[in-house]
Amino acid sequence: MNQPIVEMKNVNFTYERQRVLEDINITIEQGSFLGLVGPNGSGKTTLLKCLLGLLKPQQGEIKLFGLPIQKFKNWHEIGFVSQKANSFNTGFPASVFEVVSSGLTSRLGLFKFMNHKDRKRVYEAIEAVGLGEFTRRNIGELSGGQQQRTFIARAIVSNPKLLILDEPTVGVDAKTVQSFYDMLLTLNKDLGITLILVTHDIGTITDKVSHVACINKHLHFHGNSMEFESLKDDEMSDFYGHSLHVLSHDHSH
Repeated sequence: MNQPIVEMKNVNFTYERQRVLEDINITIEQGSFLGLVGPNGSGKTTLLKCLLGLLKPQQGEIKLFGLPIQKFKNWHEIGFVSQKANSFNTGFPASVFEVVSSGLTSRLGLFKFMNHKDRKRVYEAIEAVGLGEFTRRNIGELSGGQQQRTFIARAIVSNPKLLILDEPTVGVDAKTVQSFYDMLLTLNKDLGITLILVTHDIGTITDKVSHVACINKHLHFHGNSMEFESLKDDEMSDFYGHSLHVLSHDHSH
């Protein structure tokens, strides 16, 4: 069994007297690729914020890399990509290289210049997300999908062991989404990065992820993707509150 990277035990979070998370118990092992699914307002983003130390649960325990979250200091080991980093001003005159290299700031400090090794890391991160030919391109000239890949390169440039993505394909067209998920699978398999992907796109991810967690205030399901696919439609509908079909896609990989 691999070392657990994330452990959540009996985590409860209440926001303005409303219970958002209740008795959440999740263990995520090193090397796994977890799809986190649930309806809108189910607590997925709150869960991520607790994992990132941005919110403190009222009850329960969270451990990262075996350490209680209060004692965890190596935040550069965790990369985070928000929903289509929408807040980013795409008119900002920065190239892909410059945006990605800004991901090294936490390690280098704001005013320390990059050395040859740092620049090599930036090029490798850009190659890893398939944007090698766009290195000098202004980010404002890229498509939505290419911009998201740039933000992922920025998140992985500091060599994180865990990458958390919050609905990264919002606003990205369907054709691009498939190659986007393939790229995540490559990061997981070839670079050994543990992934947590929050998504609404249940059917598309079941052949990519190794595990699925379904959350709607409570944790309704946590297991491997084959167990998830064997869930009955009515079990899923109960959980989502409306009828739902889990469409699995091609399993040729």
